[in-house]
Amino acid sequence: MKVYFFATCLGSIAYSNTCINAIKLLQKEGVEVIFKKDQTCCGQPSYNSGYYNDTKQVALHNISLFKEPYPIIVPSGSCAGMMKVDYLELFDNDGNYSMVKEFSSRIFELSEFLLKELKVIYNDSGEKTKVTWHSNCHALRVSKSIEYSKELIRQFKNVELIELDNEEECCGFGGTFSIKEPEVSQAMVYNKIADIKSKGVNYVISGDAGCLMNISGAMEKMNLEIKGVHLYDFIAQRINLQ
Repeated sequence: MKVYFFATCLGSIAYSNTCINAIKLLQKEGVEVIFKKDQTCCGQPSYNSGYYNDTKQVALHNISLFKEPYPIIVPSGSCAGMMKVDYLELFDNDGNYSMVKEFSSRIFELSEFLLKELKVIYNDSGEKTKVTWHSNCHALRVSKSIEYSKELIRQFKNVELIELDNEEECCGFGGTFSIKEPEVSQAMVYNKIADIKSKGVNYVISGDAGCLMNISGAMEKMNLEIKGVHLYDFIAQRINLQ
């Protein structure tokens, strides 16, 4: 099987090791991974800011790169939702709609692809630990990939997944929102961290780099011992992926 890999902006800039682990998880299952070096942002920041024509140009550039009918794997529920769902709304009543629809039909968030298409079953090689999970807003409501991610975590016999009381509340990142409304964003992430602290966990896991960067950065400034970890880094650790 051949697939394309879409790294996302934050994956390329700040979470390159996460992207490498995500690719290794695919390769472990015998999948040939194709990485297009000219890929760029999915367009979500400009789309959410109302720059629809600019976003269309970004989308069309990406679509032009992934021409072969291979699945397109995205290690982010947020970006996957943009490309799978929001592109269709963006190009509604546009002459390129059919092309965009075919492209969007090939988008998979990685956890969904691992479970639905590759049917992975992981053995746990790690010590006992307690974790909680943060659901990214777009992953929860648009790409709807959260349950796949949690199902992967639940495969590990030595990992206790403790649900947050307010799991569905935004962490305050929101892409450009955190820049436009920093005070509100800070209050939101503090509320999220209070929920995390109350669970007595060692790790908070997320499948989206933006949320993880926001929550982890705030926890570090608060000198908390709880560590933020990306889902695909966590899986790689538990199975001793080399």
